[in-house]
Amino acid sequence: MTETPDFTRDELMEVNAARALAGAKTCFVGIGLPSTAANLARATVNPGLVLIYESGTIGSKPTRLPLSIGDGELAETADSVVPVPEMFNYWLQGGRIDVGFLGAAQVDAYANINTTVIDRGPDKPEGRLPGAGGAPEIASNCGRVLMVLRHSTRSFVHKLDFVTTMGHGSGPGDRTKLGMPGAGPVAVITDLGILRPDPATAELTLTELHPGVTVEQVRAATGWDLAVAGTVGTTEPPTPDELAALRALKAAGKEPR
Repeated sequence: MTETPDFTRDELMEVNAARALAGAKTCFVGIGLPSTAANLARATVNPGLVLIYESGTIGSKPTRLPLSIGDGELAETADSVVPVPEMFNYWLQGGRIDVGFLGAAQVDAYANINTTVIDRGPDKPEGRLPGAGGAPEIASNCGRVLMVLRHSTRSFVHKLDFVTTMGHGSGPGDRTKLGMPGAGPVAVITDLGILRPDPATAELTLTELHPGVTVEQVRAATGWDLAVAGTVGTTEPPTPDELAALRALKAAGKEPR
């Protein structure tokens, strides 16, 4: 799919990621694309969504996209700020958060995540990434997990260079064996389409394409033999209101403070 005068691939991905939060009550938000999607959801499909960040802010209502979990506006606009140990021990590990929204540097066929190191090849040092943060606990304990990232063979890999965060392990039953209470990843939203774990195998399967994208394009951008649903849907393009809200959030982040 090529960019159109109306919207870009990134905007299509971000809008569909926001739509995935319709009906959710609470969301543990990762920085970057997940934060864009979660804040857009508050501005469009889910005004009552409670945004929770790893720094201990509950009910943040930023007027622009936060730069990090330590962005002061998250605390200034929050309903409550709690200590980080309380955030993890009581709220997250206590099963009190509906949705976790994560990004990834690499993801495999079972929605396992790498955000730690990248193998750059022979005689080259490892590429160091930000690391785990709270992602392992988020993926383990939230009711369900959504993921958003751009689709390429660099990101969608046959084998992770490092397993930072477990999605569905090596298949059905792995999460139960490890006592993980949450359902794990239920959708991976990209700039090409949406992948969901097969109910029987837990392997990510292409279920929806964005307008103008073909199955062959998605397969070519995936580092394994991607499974495709028997019937593949097509996502709805962004509405003018969704695009206006998204662009306003991004523009606010560029204004001098």
